[in-house]
Amino acid sequence: MTRLQNFINGEFVDAKSGRFSDVIDPCTGEAYLQAPISGQEDVDAAYAAAAAAFETWGVTTPGERANLLLKVADAIEARADEINEAECLNTGKPRARMAEDETPVAADHFRFFAGAARTLEGPTAGEFLAEHTSVIRHEPIGVIGQVTPWNYPMMMAVWKIAPALAAGNTVVLKPSDTTPVSTVKLAEIIGSVLPPGVFNVVTGDRETGALVVSHKTASMVAITGSVGAGMAVAKSAADDLKRVHLELGGKAPVVVFDDVKDLKAAAESIATAGLYNAGQDCTAACRVLVHESVHDEFVAALTEAATNTVTGDLSNEDALYGPLNNETQLARVEAFFQNVPAHAKVLTGGHRVGDKGYFFAPTIVDGLQQDDDMVQNEVFGPVITVQTFSDEADALAKANGVQYGLSGSVWTSDHGRAMRMSNRLDFGVVWVNTHIPFVSEMPHGGFKHSGYGKDLSVFGLHDYTRVKHVMHYIGE
Repeated sequence: MTRLQNFINGEFVDAKSGRFSDVIDPCTGEAYLQAPISGQEDVDAAYAAAAAAFETWGVTTPGERANLLLKVADAIEARADEINEAECLNTGKPRARMAEDETPVAADHFRFFAGAARTLEGPTAGEFLAEHTSVIRHEPIGVIGQVTPWNYPMMMAVWKIAPALAAGNTVVLKPSDTTPVSTVKLAEIIGSVLPPGVFNVVTGDRETGALVVSHKTASMVAITGSVGAGMAVAKSAADDLKRVHLELGGKAPVVVFDDVKDLKAAAESIATAGLYNAGQDCTAACRVLVHESVHDEFVAALTEAATNTVTGDLSNEDALYGPLNNETQLARVEAFFQNVPAHAKVLTGGHRVGDKGYFFAPTIVDGLQQDDDMVQNEVFGPVITVQTFSDEADALAKANGVQYGLSGSVWTSDHGRAMRMSNRLDFGVVWVNTHIPFVSEMPHGGFKHSGYGKDLSVFGLHDYTRVKHVMHYIGE
């Protein structure tokens, strides 16, 4: 069986641990290759390479870094087919969706951060004290430890890698143990452009991740993952006051008012935004709140849209989404439907599809109440819940009444209402009459238990810098 290797100091190397784990094809439930379970020696080696590389990479000019990141973007485009195949085999994502929605965007992110590296701004230098001139410097932080998830393994790696490198940092990254393949492919591509040691990948399990985030060499750790994982990382970082960047879970409210002009079109858009990637998205449109006066009409349209949604393997061009990522996640989603409250009704779906792989039917659950488990906690599957509300105050109370604060959306034709709701929704990203688009220029990140720090945009770049005040005495 094919075995992956770690990427350390510009070379692919076997793990010194000598341990491996199977990587499972979620479309079949069968192992198709193995990845190293890296141990302390492997993580030490990666951090040593990153620390050595920082001595030179950290003092390159923004223009020098930008030119190399642009070459990385070009290389991603040139080898898009390889990246797509690696990601789709590992995750089961339909090839058509990957090719259209992810790989071109990954190249764009690198290009954005290449440009952003050259435009970092701060307060104008000036004399704020007589006979003294003050200057603000944005400096790289150092070596960054990063851990990425299994729902968007390639894209979430890019969200972490691009701003960190653009700011002049070096990186040690550990992908999820179930989806290391596209990240290793990215290492091959990035490593063909950047100096050795600037970007390093170690694969492994949860213990490997703990070694990465607790390592003394790391000046900052950044993860995308669950709330529990984020809390564990924050506690670990507190031991030596590392900086922490956390993008955690979400439970996005989708607030649909009775003045929406085309309820059917809205329902179809919301169904797509909730079911895309099998709902394995922290920003998924998973929690609908619909005005009670249009509930029946809207739910009928939403159920029809879900029922017509196709799930299938990576070769199915008509499929919106593929399987859940792993057996554990399938069991977690199924568990929600073993205890559906009596007041709720599964309108469509709610069950596994087939007996091979980890496919789950597109699902709509109506009649849920605010304190129900399915409302309060991430299902992270192709499941959309529905509740009703009576007025704006009720909608806000229900929308904000969860531990998460990542994203949400408002659907209305009333501009004033859209402004009021978006101002008061306690979420880091709020869409109006749409849900889930991202652009490189705008920040993504949450509040409350959804973590802190921003991905994308100049805000994301700033998160990977430290600010230094330098004051010069200019008196005679």
